[in-house]
Amino acid sequence: MSMVAEKQTMKISKIKEHIGAEVTGIDLRDPIDEETRQRIYDALVDNVALVIRDQNFTAADFQAAASLFGELMEDQNRLYLAPGLPLVSVLSNRHKDSKGNQAKVQKNATWHTDHTNQEFPPKFTSLYPVELPDSGGGTSVCNMRDAYEALPEDLRQRITGMKTANTLISSARAAIGNPDILRTQQEMEADFTIQPLVRTHPERGTKAIWFHTGKTEKILGMEPVETQEFLAELLETAIRPEFVYVHEWKLGDMLIVDNRSAMHRAGFDYDPNQHRMLYRALVRGERPH
Repeated sequence: MSMVAEKQTMKISKIKEHIGAEVTGIDLRDPIDEETRQRIYDALVDNVALVIRDQNFTAADFQAAASLFGELMEDQNRLYLAPGLPLVSVLSNRHKDSKGNQAKVQKNATWHTDHTNQEFPPKFTSLYPVELPDSGGGTSVCNMRDAYEALPEDLRQRITGMKTANTLISSARAAIGNPDILRTQQEMEADFTIQPLVRTHPERGTKAIWFHTGKTEKILGMEPVETQEFLAELLETAIRPEFVYVHEWKLGDMLIVDNRSAMHRAGFDYDPNQHRMLYRALVRGERPH
C-alpha cells in the first residue's frame, strides 16, 4: 500500500466521548510518513486509549509498530519474553513460576498504571493479542485526567501534592506476588521510588490520578494499610463508567494506552482453561511531575 493510499483510506474515529479512538485503513507493516504518524500519535494522546484495527503482526512486526510511538524500553519483568526480542514481553494466563504454580491472574487484575517503581516509567503501553478465549478477557482503560477533574473540590485539593513510595511489589501484594519477582526484589534491596499521586502531562499540561496499588508501599505520611484503604476509596470515587473504555479483544487489534493519563485493568471473566496471550511493548517515558 502506498503512502498516498494510506492517507486516503486511514480513518480515525472516537469511540466514547471521554475516552478511546479507533484507527482503520492502515497497515503498520508498511512505511508511513511523518504526518500520518503524528496524526496517530495525537489521537492516542488526546483520547488516552487508541485501537489500531486489522493488523497482522509477528512479534517483530509488533515491536516495529510500537516503536513508531517512541523509544522502546525493557519490561522490568524479564521472565516472559518473545523469543529473540528482549523488548517484547508475553502476557499469558498459562505462565508458571519456578515452583510450577500458575499465575494468579484474577487476584492481580487491579487498576494500575505501569512500572511506577521506575524513575522513568513507560509513557505508552502497547498490547497485541496472539491467542484469545472465546469471550471475555477484555482490557479496561480509564481516563484518569477526566476522573481527576470530576472529583469533589476538597478531595482534588487533598490529593494534589501527595507523594507515593513505590517498589517492585508492595507489602500489600506480597502474598499473591510472583515469588521469583519477590526474590529478585529482596536481592536488589532497592530504595523506594517517590512519585506524585497526581501527575502533570508533559505534552498537554493536564493533571491525572496516577498510581499502581501493587507497587505503592505507602503514601508519604500514611502507613501501608491506611494507604491501601485510601487508594481503594479514591478509585471508588474517581472511576465512573463514562470515563472507562472496555476493549473487547479481536485478533488483529493493537491497543495503545497513554499511561500518563490512564489506568488500566485486565479482565478475568473468561474460561481459565482457554488461552489468553498478548504481546506487550513499552515506550520509555519522562520522570513524572
